[in-house]
Amino acid sequence: MGLSWQQGPLSAGPLGRFLTAEPLPERLLLAERLRRRMRVKFNGTWIADSEDVILLYEPGRYPVAYFPRTDVDPQVLVSSDKVTHHKDLGDTSWYAVHAGDRTTERAAWEFTSLPEHAADLQGRVAFAWRAMDAFYEEDERILGHAADPYHRIDIRGTSRTFEVRLGDTVVARSEHPVVLYESGFAPRWYVPRADIDETQLRAVEGQTFCPYKGLCDYYDIGDARRAAWSYRNAYQEVERIGDMVSFEPNQVEVYLDGKRLKLEPGQQVVAPHGVDRGLDADEARSR
Repeated sequence: MGLSWQQGPLSAGPLGRFLTAEPLPERLLLAERLRRRMRVKFNGTWIADSEDVILLYEPGRYPVAYFPRTDVDPQVLVSSDKVTHHKDLGDTSWYAVHAGDRTTERAAWEFTSLPEHAADLQGRVAFAWRAMDAFYEEDERILGHAADPYHRIDIRGTSRTFEVRLGDTVVARSEHPVVLYESGFAPRWYVPRADIDETQLRAVEGQTFCPYKGLCDYYDIGDARRAAWSYRNAYQEVERIGDMVSFEPNQVEVYLDGKRLKLEPGQQVVAPHGVDRGLDADEARSR
């Protein structure tokens, strides 16, 4: 997803490689100005408001926003005795966050012994995503994690023939599927419901959440568990796939122009972890 996780260029298992004569360090970190106004709300109060946020990208992590201390309400950070050590960036001091009648422990942190080459993060504070009420860009709430400017989704229509089978049963057949290209992921094919035998889809409990597409519903097909999924109310930016269905090629037989598709290397597990939290559907439902 974007630069630093799944199969992005700064992830632990990148799809591509840097064409350099000398091998790069095993771990590459990137600090970059966001160039967007970002705000943090806690206990109904704005506690940070900055147009000088820096995003930190680490391998296997979502980007994390670091605010200048001068753009954070100085009354909300309460020092604690908790200090941890970051293997690349040195000692990390943790803070409780306090506003009104609410205090949350270990809700913010700051690097206090940065190496010289990482001075961009000096005097900056990050906030634990789940510990806050919400994060905003301007007046719009951002869900899941700080938005990654390098994360891109493109959706393309095609006249290729797409077919899904489970044994001798044809579950779906379409001559106008769409393909979704998403940073760090293999292409995913989506089919209109009119081209699906929906009697084969059995809705299951439990949703997942993508910060870029919305809430995702899942379906069993025969004995194949969670073999299909759909963003029934996809976000406006990807509304073209709204209520269409995609199929997992390692769960059912998926064919494109007669050629069977297989799950690409590195795509078997999508690890929804971040520096201090995971993604879940509850945050999206609370929007």
